[in-house]
Amino acid sequence: MSSGNDQQSEALSKPTFSEEQASALVESVFGLKVSKVRPLPSYDDQNFHVYVSKTKDGPTEYVLKISNTKASKNPDLIEVQNHIIMFLKAAGFPTASVCHTKGDNTASLVSVDSGSEIKSYVVRLLTYLPGRPIAELPISPQLLYEIGKLAAKLDKTLQRFHHPKLSSLHRENFIWNLKNVPLLEKYLYALGQNRNREIVEHVIHLFKEEVMTKLSHFRECINHGDLNDHNILIESSKSASGNAEYQVSGILDFGDMSYGYYVFEVAITIMYMMIESKSPIQVGGHVLAGFESITPLTAVEKGALFLLVCSRFCQSLVMAAYSCQLYPENKDYLMLTAKTGWKHLQQMFDMGQKAVEEIWFETAKSYESGISM
Repeated sequence: MSSGNDQQSEALSKPTFSEEQASALVESVFGLKVSKVRPLPSYDDQNFHVYVSKTKDGPTEYVLKISNTKASKNPDLIEVQNHIIMFLKAAGFPTASVCHTKGDNTASLVSVDSGSEIKSYVVRLLTYLPGRPIAELPISPQLLYEIGKLAAKLDKTLQRFHHPKLSSLHRENFIWNLKNVPLLEKYLYALGQNRNREIVEHVIHLFKEEVMTKLSHFRECINHGDLNDHNILIESSKSASGNAEYQVSGILDFGDMSYGYYVFEVAITIMYMMIESKSPIQVGGHVLAGFESITPLTAVEKGALFLLVCSRFCQSLVMAAYSCQLYPENKDYLMLTAKTGWKHLQQMFDMGQKAVEEIWFETAKSYESGISM
């Protein structure tokens, strides 16, 4: 269990820059003249939507990202994330452009005297991507398929990525790596004593027995690790028939990247696509079909998928409850998943692995025959 002091130090690690300070950072570090700035929601870092005065041929909208003090102690990891964003953009993915500082770096370490101590934060500036989060729109089976395909393409493309500091993505005790589900045990107190906690404890037990023992059989890759319904942007266009068609226009937030496995990425994507769905159990088959059109899963990977989706629900829900104790003022954002997440996890649990897999695998199979369900 985390002590009160641990909680307090974690809470203090989140940046608390004002809009005026954010504006001054953009001008001093990146040399751009700011016309307007507004805060954006974030988990444990700080983000601002920045508008700059028109420059010759340059963009006028950016996102200023200020990493928390804990993440800022690992600048190598942030550097690798920036280079991955640039690599994926060059490969044709809809990622942001990374802006260079006046000193021609992809990020800058800024020190701030808070009165009692000097705190350091890594700051970087990315171009602002157009589109709406898919959380705001009803998602069609075809779009779920495309998102599954995108997740697989992203992981497969990153097999070609090289960087001298790539080892920083081996994040052994990173709470959001799906391999680290057992680490949730020390945060369970945030749930209190109820059925939700019982389900999480059971999932952790099954994870130790049925997933930890099979990790060596999963194929390793670099995971984005957070393809949630607020990190994928889409834009609409008119089709030949006059109907609206949606395309992915942006992939956001590479802060949870780490070495993982192909099956982790598809499990994480399925879980997040279920959140706002009116038919959550059906979602998995469409995402899986898209993913397997690029990277078919092995029998062992497929057999672990149900438990991995349940495990990601547990990670998200437990850490949301814990984080609400740290940042009560950010509760609305932190609890986005929890609004429907507990209900979806309980439904999966009540239906059982066999029944859920049958729906997923039959739906995915229907794409092979050209009749999507």
